Amino acid sequence: MKNVTDSFLSLGHWPFAGSFGFFNTDILSTNLINLSVVLGVLIFFGKGVLSDLLDNRKQRILNTIRNSEELRGGAIEQLEKARARLRKVQMEADQFRVNGYSEIEREKLNLINSIYKTLEQLENYKNETIQFEQQRTINQVRQRVFQQALQGALGTLNSCLTNELHLRTISANIGMLGSIKEKTD
Repeated sequence: MKNVTDSFLSLGHWPFAGSFGFFNTDILSTNLINLSVVLGVLIFFGKGVLSDLLDNRKQRILNTIRNSEELRGGAIEQLEKARARLRKVQMEADQFRVNGYSEIEREKLNLINSIYKTLEQLENYKNETIQFEQQRTINQVRQRVFQQALQGALGTLNSCLTNELHLRTISANIGMLGSIKEKTD
């Protein structure tokens, strides 16, 4: 401030070229004087206002930085929580995947075992059916052979059998039946 006042005082010692008494008609020097007076007044009175404006601006900037740091910290915290949740979900997904594969393998084995049992039962049913059909066919063949043998025997008996032979056969059969009856009594 002393420099500004000194500059005003030193202006007073300048020679006034083309002046009327105490009025300075030199436009260049009067503009410098007016400018220095205006600047001095602005600096003197505006210093507090400018200082307040700069302090307010500084506080707003600091508050903005502080809020940004808080937001950054919150964002970092949320990011860490999200990462932790992601890791947890990935572990659960891996567990589900492993359990799913195990379940699929278990179901596959159960299905294969069930199919083998079913095939085994079908094989048994097939074998039983084949045996039954073989037995039935054998019985049918036996019946036909027996019927043919019986018809052949009857035909032979009828052609060879005379009345006398017929009566002896009947008597012999009656005798055998009588002896069997006596043994059972």
